[in-house]
Amino acid sequence: MNYHPGAIVPAARPTHAHADDTLVCWSRMQAEAGQSLDAIICRKELERQANGGLFLWGVGNAPSRLAPVFAMMQQPVSAIFSVMKSKPKQIDAEAKDLLLWRAYYDAAGTPRRLPAASVVTSRAGSSAGRKRSHYALMCRSDNPLRIDRGGARFDPQAFRNVGERGGPVGASQVTALLRQVAAQRDDASYEVSMTADLVEGYWVRLCDPVLIGPKEKIELDNLSSSSATAWELLAARLKDRPALFHDDELPV
Repeated sequence: MNYHPGAIVPAARPTHAHADDTLVCWSRMQAEAGQSLDAIICRKELERQANGGLFLWGVGNAPSRLAPVFAMMQQPVSAIFSVMKSKPKQIDAEAKDLLLWRAYYDAAGTPRRLPAASVVTSRAGSSAGRKRSHYALMCRSDNPLRIDRGGARFDPQAFRNVGERGGPVGASQVTALLRQVAAQRDDASYEVSMTADLVEGYWVRLCDPVLIGPKEKIELDNLSSSSATAWELLAARLKDRPALFHDDELPV
């Protein structure tokens, strides 16, 4: 699916979609869970290679309520990633203890294991307790993942949230499911830094986390010379540890 940033794409209907509707999932990316953006993209590329094009991109906010509907309909959705203009928060840039999520709920609400080579991490939580929820975009790309600097522009003011209200993109929305309502400006404030297509569950809630510490984080940070095979072995080892929360509904 090709995304042409200058064109006006057909608006998605608020409660359902037709075959000719075109949707965009826009996500702003930056350092997270104590790992630089370059390091994250490096390991996502290894994950993409090992999974035959599939990778999961962790996000902090819950999915649009229409995301599972479009996933079940297999409605095409482009994933557009833009580098945040602001610096990462200190709590994200310096996180030490991490959670690694091993399963997700599909569009029908059924718990499923993440693909073998997929690793999604988040901050472990705060003094108030362990984090109990995290989310991810399920993406596919036939092209290597890299940040495209100086490429096409992305204009959030030309888009509206998909849904009954169809409100503008909020300043606090890091990830949003959008429809285009106007032509994009040539001097738009964001760049299209990376693209993919949403597949399978599209935008999912994760579950079954395990705790990983500073030693494992160092391994995730030092992947520049790794192969897809070495990444698969590391992913399997990181996932092989006791679950933090017991849930009888999770797949084995």
